[in-house]
Amino acid sequence: MNYSVSEEKIVFNDHYKMVKAKVTYDTFGRKQITTTRLAFERGDSVAILLLENDSDSILLTNQFRYPSCKNADGWLLEIPAGSVEENEKPEDCIKREVMEELGYKIEIAKLLTTFYTSPGASTERVFLFFSEVSKNDRIAKGGGNENENEDIQLVKIPISQMGSKIPEIKDAKTILALQWFLLNHPNH
Repeated sequence: MNYSVSEEKIVFNDHYKMVKAKVTYDTFGRKQITTTRLAFERGDSVAILLLENDSDSILLTNQFRYPSCKNADGWLLEIPAGSVEENEKPEDCIKREVMEELGYKIEIAKLLTTFYTSPGASTERVFLFFSEVSKNDRIAKGGGNENENEDIQLVKIPISQMGSKIPEIKDAKTILALQWFLLNHPNH
């Protein structure tokens, strides 16, 4: 099956971009559809599930999110995450984000999967990682990047409480990561 994209143009360009294009694609019935579509160009992102071994806890962030406050969910519990900068490798980005947000130094981050957040609307891919740390790996304050007006709180949730906490989590990447952990580390 084939597709083509033409007449692509930027219709909004601020912190993020919105692109409009004419797309033609093959159908399962051996025909073609030509239509106009929009794509929110968000760029690639990284996220990580962090296990602090000596406290047997998952490390989460708590921060204000303007889009979710539209549904009365201003502050969300999430795994650390951030945007990949131009020419930056996802592996380097996740180390930078963990240091900025939580103050932990991570040596190795294992890539679990890559997924789209909302493929019908956004180009964003998330590189989801896992890493283990100890209390001694916290070498900085964390709290976010002041230049980006971030105010991030570290939240440690004991693994023993994780299953009961999942229904309270509103962030999809965090739910996905926590479910992966519970499936792959059932004896924790």
